[in-house]
Amino acid sequence: MRRSLASFRSRCALRQSTPVIRATLPVVGGAIGEITELFYAKLFDDRSELLRDLFNRGNQANGEQKTALAGSIAAFAGMLLEHPGTRPDAMLARIANKHASLGVTSDQYKLVHQHLFAAFGDVLGDAVTEEVAAAWDEVYWLMANALIALEARLYRDSGAAEGEIWRQMEIVERREETPDAASFTLRRTDGSPAGSFRPGQYVSVRVELPDGARQIRQYSLSCAPGSPQWRITVKRVRGGVAPEGEVSSWLHEHARAGDVLAVSAPFGDLVLPEGDGPLLLASAGIGSTPMLAMLDHLAAEGAARAVTVVHADRTPSDHAHRDEQRRLVRALPNAELHLWYEEPGDHAPDASAGQVDLAALDLAEELTAYLCGPLPFMRAVRGDLLHRGVPAPSIHYEVFGPDLWLGQE
Repeated sequence: MRRSLASFRSRCALRQSTPVIRATLPVVGGAIGEITELFYAKLFDDRSELLRDLFNRGNQANGEQKTALAGSIAAFAGMLLEHPGTRPDAMLARIANKHASLGVTSDQYKLVHQHLFAAFGDVLGDAVTEEVAAAWDEVYWLMANALIALEARLYRDSGAAEGEIWRQMEIVERREETPDAASFTLRRTDGSPAGSFRPGQYVSVRVELPDGARQIRQYSLSCAPGSPQWRITVKRVRGGVAPEGEVSSWLHEHARAGDVLAVSAPFGDLVLPEGDGPLLLASAGIGSTPMLAMLDHLAAEGAARAVTVVHADRTPSDHAHRDEQRRLVRALPNAELHLWYEEPGDHAPDASAGQVDLAALDLAEELTAYLCGPLPFMRAVRGDLLHRGVPAPSIHYEVFGPDLWLGQE
């Protein structure tokens, strides 16, 4: 049933399955939320340790993980129908990097298939004929095998065996960057260098919580590569409408210099490109962290490329690494910084009040844009860039949490 990645390229038009997928996509798409909710219930009933030690319990509770899975399947099928002969690489790369950062293994795709298609049949009932089941089975394995191949390459490039991504790292220094954000400098406990990464990538941190669960979260590396140590910056997710962040709260309350954390190899596809083309680095809130790594790297390299840095935050005191960001921008001969604060106060005379307004900026032609922050911010900035003629493939983004933006490239 599983097919090779080479087979993907020759079969991505779905051949005989195309009419069936096209005819049933509205029905499946309309029920995909119910299907994925039942899928997770079946999966966790069978393998409860996956909820405890692999899946983000907060995102399960607020429904974001279910929405992301539903969106990825529907988006993948839609892309195959609308663009036969091509593969949605941007979407697949984001998913594969996230999977690798969690230590997902190829055999787990069989488990997902088992429970997903059981839920598929339970929800749609007699509508799932043998022909329909075979067509959607093909879609699933086209997507799954593409991801398996990408993840195998990511593991190989990181020097890790499949799923074996963890290393022990000691906290060298903890700094309070804002009332809700702390940075942690990390080094390998065995004395070896922390390892290389590409500016913009993230690592996973796994902690054991009081109930015995080992929960995993991703945090961008907020420094340049090349140092024997790494740095991550963690914003505490406060409770409110959504659940309070389990891992961020634990780190803020318990993690101190001298403590040891389980940290993954670096992953992530939002990475600084080589070359000398102009860049736009746009962030909001803690989304500034991958941009800091890019700026730090550019400054260390003495880069002369044009760099426009845009950042939005609630107040200057909420802006993590504010002084460091200013210093790095000043170190670049052709960089400029534009700040927006909802409440600038009297401590940011050079900042604008309110929301980011790209219309006020003179953007370079043929720029490459990198976005990181809350989804409403990224949607607004991406829309402004498209309106100004920036091609969609030149706009890249990072989502902290499940990707609820799939299929909108």
